[in-house]
Amino acid sequence: MAYYLGIDGGGSKTHCVVGDEVSALASSEAGPSNVIRVGEDCARESLHRAIREACAAARINPEQIRRACIGVAGAGRDEVARVIRKIVAEAIPSEVEVVGDMEIALAAAFGSGPGVIVIAGTGSIAYGRDAQGRSARAGGWGFAVSDEGSAHWIGRAAVSALLRTIDETIDDTMDADASALESPLFLEVAKVWKVATLDEFVRKANSSPDFAALFPAILAADKINNSLATEVLSQAGKELARLAAIVARRLFVESESDEKKVAIAVAGGVFRHSFRVRDVFRAQVREFNVFSEVEESIADPAVGALQMARMPAQRSR
Repeated sequence: MAYYLGIDGGGSKTHCVVGDEVSALASSEAGPSNVIRVGEDCARESLHRAIREACAAARINPEQIRRACIGVAGAGRDEVARVIRKIVAEAIPSEVEVVGDMEIALAAAFGSGPGVIVIAGTGSIAYGRDAQGRSARAGGWGFAVSDEGSAHWIGRAAVSALLRTIDETIDDTMDADASALESPLFLEVAKVWKVATLDEFVRKANSSPDFAALFPAILAADKINNSLATEVLSQAGKELARLAAIVARRLFVESESDEKKVAIAVAGGVFRHSFRVRDVFRAQVREFNVFSEVEESIADPAVGALQMARMPAQRSR
C-alpha cells in the first residue's frame, strides 16, 4: 500500500492530510508554517507536528509516505521552497514537492480543469487556469502592500476605521477614552490585544501587531450588528471579488477563446468563518457577466495538496 501526504502551510495554521491512492485517511492541524511570516524554527515545529500527528492518526509510520506535496505562500522563491523542502525531508524520507498555496487550492476546487480560486486566509490571492492551461494571478503581494480582503487586511482596516470614528465622535462632553469604550468593536479588539485604554490601543496598533489575530473579534462585533465591523467585512468581500474579476478577465474574456463564463471557488478561513464576506463576494461576482455562480462549498487546499502528491511530478511538464 502506498501512502501520500498533502500540507497547506498557512500563516495562521498548518493543515496536513494523509491518504492512500484513493482516500484521505487522517488529518491534523498545527501552528503556522509560513516561513516568511514566522521564521524557520516555528515553521519546522508546526510542519513536523502536523506530519507526526496525521501519520499517527492514520496508523502509519512517516517512513511509509511515498510522496508529499506542500503548498505554501512564496513557494515561487527558491529560498522559501528550499527551506520548506529541507524541513519536510527531516520528517519523511520521500519525494517532496513544494508549490504555491494557490496551486493546491486550485487543485482542490477543480482538479486539473479550468477555473478561478480566491483564497482569503491570513493573506489573500486570486489564481486561475483556462482550458488551454494558461494561468494568471492577482493580489498576494504581501501584507504590507496587498493581500486585500485577507484576515490581516480586515484587522488593519477595522482598527483604522475605529480610530477614524473615535476622531469624529469626540466632543466637549466626551473624551477619547470614553468614546472608545462606547464602541463594541473597540471592546472586542481590546480583549484580544489585552489593552484597557485608547493610548494603549494606539501603541499596540503601531507596534507591528498580528492584525490577522483580530479577525475573530471583528466577527463577534459583526454578529451584534456593529456597523464598523459590518462595513469592513463587506468591503473585504468586494475587494476579493475584484481580484477574481481581474483573473477571470485575463483568462476568459481577453483571450481568443469563445468561453465567457468560468467557475469560481473560494478557500481560506475568511470565507469559511464570515457569512458577510461570502454573501458580499457572491453578490459582487454576479455583477460581472463573465462569471457563473460561485461554488457553494469551500475548497480545502490540503486535500488539493494530497491530490497533487498522488500524481507524478511530470504532470505539469
